Amino acid sequence: MGIRLITGGVKSGKSRFAESLFGDRSGCVIYIATGMASDDEMEEKIARHKYRRPDEWGLVEEPVYLPEAVEQTPDEADLLIDSLSTWVSNRMLKANATEIWTQAERNRFLEELTGETDRLIKTLRSRTAVIVTDETGLGGVSMHAVARLFQEALGKVNQQVAGAAQEVWLVVSGIPWRIKG
Repeated sequence: MGIRLITGGVKSGKSRFAESLFGDRSGCVIYIATGMASDDEMEEKIARHKYRRPDEWGLVEEPVYLPEAVEQTPDEADLLIDSLSTWVSNRMLKANATEIWTQAERNRFLEELTGETDRLIKTLRSRTAVIVTDETGLGGVSMHAVARLFQEALGKVNQQVAGAAQEVWLVVSGIPWRIKG
């Protein structure tokens, strides 16, 4: 029981590793997908993920209201949330984040996101949850304000969840390394 956070670079094997942590589990597993089929590439990615998962796993697709989606799942269900990075991106789109946001608007968004992440963690504390995210802290600082806001927001969310997690894994080139727990 508890939270396992799986982080790593884009296309590093995070989702495949996260799925493998459930093994041949016969209990109830619900996959919570935050991605949206916004173009052909995303449609193909979503199809690949669906093909890999066992048919008996449940599916909840929620790009924006992640804490609410988790709260609506049965308490006995184990959860795989994929991914925090897409959720943060979708939250920024919903909030209409722009290059001309003032620092006050940026701070307000970050405070709201921190609150939502606290709510998510509180809901997951008594559950078994595997959460996938991207690691933005290994790259350079973007030259674009919206991209910097994304880096800051996801960095804060990742730190909150990692702090609450029993295990944290870093996946590099398909190889998982346990870095906490």
